[in-house]
Amino acid sequence: MRLLYLNPNSTASMTDDIVAAARAALPEAEIIGWTNTGGPPAIQGPKDGAEAVAGLRAMLPAAEALAADAIVIACFDDTGLEELRAAAHCPVIGIGQAAYTVGTLTYGAFAVVTTLPVSVPVLEGNIARSGMSGACLAVRASGLPVLTVEEGSEATRARLAEEITAAAGDGARAVALGCAGMAPLRADLQARTGVPLIDGVTASAHLARAIIATLA
Repeated sequence: MRLLYLNPNSTASMTDDIVAAARAALPEAEIIGWTNTGGPPAIQGPKDGAEAVAGLRAMLPAAEALAADAIVIACFDDTGLEELRAAAHCPVIGIGQAAYTVGTLTYGAFAVVTTLPVSVPVLEGNIARSGMSGACLAVRASGLPVLTVEEGSEATRARLAEEITAAAGDGARAVALGCAGMAPLRADLQARTGVPLIDGVTASAHLARAIIATLA
């Protein structure tokens, strides 16, 4: 099984972290990560997302040549999901979509903690289109830029833990980590908060495996 993670932004270190998280989740699979080198350094709001789509689409012929069994869009905004799904040779899922699916099926009442306020309407729109608004209690912005989250400093971890704890206090039974850059922080944040955390990279690896097995 070959899973291809496409990072819509141009930050290669984030691609490396995403691949590492996916490999840890699904060690039996071949996990490959590609970076959209012509994309924005981070996807923060609809403008960045729109600028990334052409680069993602341009990777599809190589993805078919690679014989990827599934493609995962490695941005919590699920950047270009519908466009790529319509054009790709194989199933395409997003890490946001995967996290919402786990949150809905497993917990029934979850929240999302993301980066900047500009991302909140994008995620709320994605959740609404997926039909999962009833299970998502809130999308909360931490106020931290994507690349600050990726650096993972103590101050960043403390701020994310504060927002996760607040979400749980408002009734969320679990919290989805609303940025691919949060994947390496999951264990630490869960230890700090005691709140079940859903990492979309991990969720997408397992969901992709299930999809491939179902379609086989």
